Amino acid sequence: MDETEFWEIIDSTREAAEGDPEDHADLMVERLTQLDPDSVLDFARHFEARYNRAYAWDLWGAAAVLLGGASDDAFDWFRCWLIGQGREVFEGALHDPDALAELLDDFDEEIDGDGEELGYAADEAYEQLTGVVAPELGLPPQPAEPLGSPVDFEDEEALAARFPELWDRFGPR
Repeated sequence: MDETEFWEIIDSTREAAEGDPEDHADLMVERLTQLDPDSVLDFARHFEARYNRAYAWDLWGAAAVLLGGASDDAFDWFRCWLIGQGREVFEGALHDPDALAELLDDFDEEIDGDGEELGYAADEAYEQLTGVVAPELGLPPQPAEPLGSPVDFEDEEALAARFPELWDRFGPR
């Protein structure tokens, strides 16, 4: 599976789910179970590589603004959700997390930002296809610390200065 096929699966299942992250995950599992197990593992490698690339302080800070705070788990789930938003949003956010203010049409704090189930979709599909747990993917682990300069999530002035567009659109009112 190449990168184009990976993003096509992400996009087509997101569109069919009409923005609901849980439906998106269910549709992704359905789609992946139509593939052979090796293709599912390829998909999982693409997903995990992007998940690890998104382990950056700036992105965590952007998540904190969008979500009104972001614990370790919340940031993990946010990164899965961000991948689920498609290539343009994902790459744009990696390049400039503040650009999420323009890249996201709508953001409903109740359902958006948490893509935990998306992170398990390939594993679930692989297990359905083979009856066994997916093997290790052979990718390097994410860095021990997020990339970039740390963000103080408690300092609203610093968050507003670092993410002015996001703060204007999604910061506390």
